[in-house]
Amino acid sequence: MDAPGSYRINIAIDGPAGAGKSTVARLVADALQYVYVDTGAMYRAVTLMALEAGLSPEDGEAIGRLAQRLHIELIPGPDGQRVLVDGRDVTDRLRTHEVSRTVARVAGIGSVRKRMAELQRAMAEGKGVVMDGRDIGTHVLPDAELKVFLTASPRERALRRYRQLGEGAGVSLEQLEREMAERDRLDEGREIAPLLRAPDARFLDTTGMGIDEVVARIVEWSREAARTFSEKEK
Repeated sequence: MDAPGSYRINIAIDGPAGAGKSTVARLVADALQYVYVDTGAMYRAVTLMALEAGLSPEDGEAIGRLAQRLHIELIPGPDGQRVLVDGRDVTDRLRTHEVSRTVARVAGIGSVRKRMAELQRAMAEGKGVVMDGRDIGTHVLPDAELKVFLTASPRERALRRYRQLGEGAGVSLEQLEREMAERDRLDEGREIAPLLRAPDARFLDTTGMGIDEVVARIVEWSREAARTFSEKEK
């Protein structure tokens, strides 16, 4: 199911932690036969490498240098996208509690955001990309033909993350809700590329919605946008 005709667009999906952006973006990309770029996984990869190197998330200069050196690849596979750092598959370590509670501080480092944005823009040059994050529509791909701001109630977002981590992760739902609120505060308040809804973004609150319903809505919007921009170029 490709977009109408052969016209391909870029799709930016932004929203807070736990809104379901990654799952939705991947399924939308599959439906449209587009490339999915998980920008959150890229920041998590930098965070993981910083933790492994024993760097403090407050040491922005050292982490910025680290980000410049890292070779990050997003590889599609039968079980979803795999994330490779310098040739090493780190996918299964990116959603740990330690990475989750540290990534907002790493993502707030200006030099890290600049480097990741450069990589992300290069990935989208050929169009036909679905990219999710927190500043895609406002900073990374401000000219994306479709922008969506995805959210859900704080409780539902925390519950989704709790289920993702599993009960064996040793963290309570209440703790996750507190940490998610703190991450929202950091994301919205950072000086460089804060979490904001782009003025021309479609707003979608997924509280109480099933995943298939959310994906179908965005696929419909994508086809509408492809038709609109295709007509403009005729």
